Amino acid sequence: MLFNKTDSYMKIVDDLATSCHLPNDQIDSLNSYRMDIFRSDVQSEYSKPMLWIGMYMALASLICVLAMVGDLLYGLRTRRLWFPCKYFTVNAAWLTVIAVAMKLPVDLTTSMPGKVDQVAKLGSMAFMCSMMANLLPSLATMNSKELLSNIVALVLLVITLVVNICIQIATGVVSYEEKVRVLNIIGIAPSGLLKYINIITATIYVTLLLMLLIIHICSALAILKSKEMIDSQYKNHHDEALKVQQSGHSTPDELEQHVRKYWIMGGTGSPQFITVCSATTSASGVICVLSTITHIITVLWTRPKLQSKYCQSDYQWSMSMILVTQFIGVVVGTIAPLFRCFAALSFKMSTERIWKHISNVFETESYWTHKLSDWKESSVPIPFRSRKFRKVVIEKLKFIILIFLIEVQEAVVITCKMISLIPFFFMMCVWCCGHCLKQINVERCAGDTHQKESDNEFQPYILLLHKELKLHERILKSLLKSVDRLIQKAKEQQPNNLKKLLKKSSSGFEGLKKFDNNAHEPTVLSKEYHCWSLPVVTLTTIVVSLPNFQKDQEFLESVSEAFRYVTIVEEILNVTGDYGSIQKAVKTTWHQVEIYRKWLGHKLKDIASEKNRREILEDFSQKAKEILTDGGSGGPNDDSDCRSICANSMYRITKTIMDSYEDNIDQVSEKDLVDELSSMISDIVAACLTNLPQAIALKCHSGEIEKREANVYAAAQLLGETSEIIKMLENRAPKSLINNPGDLPYIDKWRDHLMAGSSSLNRLRSSSNECDPV
Repeated sequence: MLFNKTDSYMKIVDDLATSCHLPNDQIDSLNSYRMDIFRSDVQSEYSKPMLWIGMYMALASLICVLAMVGDLLYGLRTRRLWFPCKYFTVNAAWLTVIAVAMKLPVDLTTSMPGKVDQVAKLGSMAFMCSMMANLLPSLATMNSKELLSNIVALVLLVITLVVNICIQIATGVVSYEEKVRVLNIIGIAPSGLLKYINIITATIYVTLLLMLLIIHICSALAILKSKEMIDSQYKNHHDEALKVQQSGHSTPDELEQHVRKYWIMGGTGSPQFITVCSATTSASGVICVLSTITHIITVLWTRPKLQSKYCQSDYQWSMSMILVTQFIGVVVGTIAPLFRCFAALSFKMSTERIWKHISNVFETESYWTHKLSDWKESSVPIPFRSRKFRKVVIEKLKFIILIFLIEVQEAVVITCKMISLIPFFFMMCVWCCGHCLKQINVERCAGDTHQKESDNEFQPYILLLHKELKLHERILKSLLKSVDRLIQKAKEQQPNNLKKLLKKSSSGFEGLKKFDNNAHEPTVLSKEYHCWSLPVVTLTTIVVSLPNFQKDQEFLESVSEAFRYVTIVEEILNVTGDYGSIQKAVKTTWHQVEIYRKWLGHKLKDIASEKNRREILEDFSQKAKEILTDGGSGGPNDDSDCRSICANSMYRITKTIMDSYEDNIDQVSEKDLVDELSSMISDIVAACLTNLPQAIALKCHSGEIEKREANVYAAAQLLGETSEIIKMLENRAPKSLINNPGDLPYIDKWRDHLMAGSSSLNRLRSSSNECDPV
């Protein structure tokens, strides 16, 4: 450790004592400052890492900026100009990153003498305002426990930030008010105007941060009740849609209508969309814009001095990086709150709604205070023996506090509504201009009559907190266009290889009956698993292992596409109670076969090496039997359930194939065997995918309000990709299954119906032969 200042000072004192013959009392007085200079040297040494800490803060700020940009791009790509929070949300990870980015304003002791240092410290608070305004809708994606924990964490972070800034204002770290005289002598003191501007700016940011924090708490209290109200409306509409679905959604056109209805319910009933349309979101947007304007003015005023020589704190030139990064974040972070503000106002943009919105400014809807009212009516579980103490003190105190909080909540809501009038009048002027232009274009309006009538079909499926409001036509059209665009784009991604595979399927699904004759059991009995994807993987493994099988990429791609859609159908319909373990086993096995050409750790190349077809099947059968006999043990990290499930399938199918050919399997050409196995795969896949309409219809619905929008998106994507497959397989299912639609999702039910149909046909043929004359 170097002590340059201390050594230099002691040398100066020695020189003065020798050359100037200073008295001892003056030398002692000068020597008394040695400890202070020594501490300065030590502090300088300890402050060397501050440059890298500054870089760390800049990196954390950059991550936050990129997340906000990601949300902007996602909103633009999905045409959701209210910009839902997809990447930048309130959770433990993001709050940690934000805390790192906010280390600068929290730093109580580091001196900030430079102009860039001061602006960067103040700019961090503007950056925090932008981030809080962006994070507000993400509160709606949480359940009650998550909401409570994350709000508490956010409150602690913001309160810590505010308290530390207030301390720095008092101690002069922000303003340097108490050090002006000394700093003027040194020549680095800020101007008198700067110190007062810094104090005023810091006070503004503290006020805005507290307002945003109150808005977050206020919104959190309303979110739970508003989600309950929307959920109740959704269930009523879902029951209606379910009745229509039960009448039969077999064609792609009917399914598209079904998806559109759920798309409207999922879009307007999205928790984030509900929050965006509230008064608190509009107010947070206005506050965010105000903080951004303040920061831009401050930066522009300091722009000529944004050089490293004006970074005189221990953070050195990293302050410039922090300032620039967070300035970009402040500007970018204003876009989403501003658009959300206008999205919320778009509900009121009609003549009859304008005055209703203004008249409702001083009214507070019940869902804002419902949670507090519930707490007021409930009892406090405090274990006091004294009933009188609990009744008189605790209950009355709770009652008084909650009455006060309800009044505060109502005041906050009314204040937010009043703040939202600022962009409301601007939006009203824009709307009036647009309305006039629309009235001029009469012919175009007349031409849109049919489209409006078509859109009115979906009006009953709009979910709104206020029944007296009506979703603006532009919003409804935008939602319908977005789902149509999604379906159309998905139609361009048709699984062509899968369609070629399905063309090989037989009309009577013969392969579904033949792949397993149910006559074989291994030495140690294993539980039977009924799963569509498992026999597909098993049969494909056998095909790939054949010695002369060329790496038919088209075949593997066909099966890969088939496997994807089969597993999707299985996941949606949940065809078996043990589905989790089965799906894990099948996916693991398919990954090994497709990528590594292995089956349960055995290389397919080794199994196929210099063997005929019977030996290959016997080898598979023997290995499967050994796995089942050993209880699935395959190593210390092996999943025995996975191995048992796949081994059982392999044993039964290989035995069935050998029995079907008896002793002639080696006389059959490999091409014929591959065609036979491919036909089995095609029949199994085709039978499974006849359930696509039912799977798409069920995928639209989710019991959890937070997942509905994502589920409908996945359903629309699936519908677009499989619309041609649905047409190919339309009316292919046996009549006995169509009459029992509850059996359609199950492979064992399919086999029972097909076997029963074959038995009936054979009996009919036998009786016909007996009646024929000789």
